[in-house]
Amino acid sequence: MTLACAAGGGRAIAADYTFTIEPDYPPERIQEIYKPLMDYLGKSTGQHFTLTPARNYHFYWRDIQAGAKADFAFDEAHLTDYRIQHGHYEPLVRTAEKTSYTLVTNLEGGNKGPSVLVGHAIATMSAPSLGYTLLIEFYPNPVSQPDIRSSSPSWKDAVESIFAGDADGAIIPTSLKDQYPNVTSVKTSRQFAGQCITAAPTVPADLREKVREALLKLDTDADASKLLLELGISKFVAASAKEYEGSEELLKSFVRK
Repeated sequence: MTLACAAGGGRAIAADYTFTIEPDYPPERIQEIYKPLMDYLGKSTGQHFTLTPARNYHFYWRDIQAGAKADFAFDEAHLTDYRIQHGHYEPLVRTAEKTSYTLVTNLEGGNKGPSVLVGHAIATMSAPSLGYTLLIEFYPNPVSQPDIRSSSPSWKDAVESIFAGDADGAIIPTSLKDQYPNVTSVKTSRQFAGQCITAAPTVPADLREKVREALLKLDTDADASKLLLELGISKFVAASAKEYEGSEELLKSFVRK
């Protein structure tokens, strides 16, 4: 956080807080999607919020483990729990809808289960995205594995790769599945608490509360609520650490030794 003073008068002006977003879109798309949210929070709190999008999940996870500066973060359950447990972040709000991921395909017999895709290409975003980590769980047998292609720049790109002929399956957020009626659901994961916005322990308590209150009524703001439509969620609700407890176990294979 940087606190500046107005020239000559010593009057404090808005502090600048960083806001990092899980990279389930390319950086330029994250800037486009979330700028209205930054503007809304700025208007609601009198502070300034700067997006700091990561290039991809590899860099995002590296920065989290290294303790890189992030005043606020918006993550899926496993990364939220990691921030809570290791960075002492405070959960502020989460999406009202819970999260799950569904493996889909256009192969015949897709409703028979994950084995139908053994030896076939499955598109996903890279590790340790929640979709990737859950896909690994679907294939516990090391000798019966699919060809996992983890280079998709977004979940929509992952499913579109099926229609482009680049993959036979994809794992995507279940909320996205209904937009693609031409694919068959192979398997849906267990549910997790929705994506969560957390605050670093260095953020002043009064600002954390202002941000929480602003997010809880985001759905009433005509411009900022477009973000909710973009994300396919109805609103934000209050979040607690207990809802995410244990989710970081999904990251145990990716923790830097």
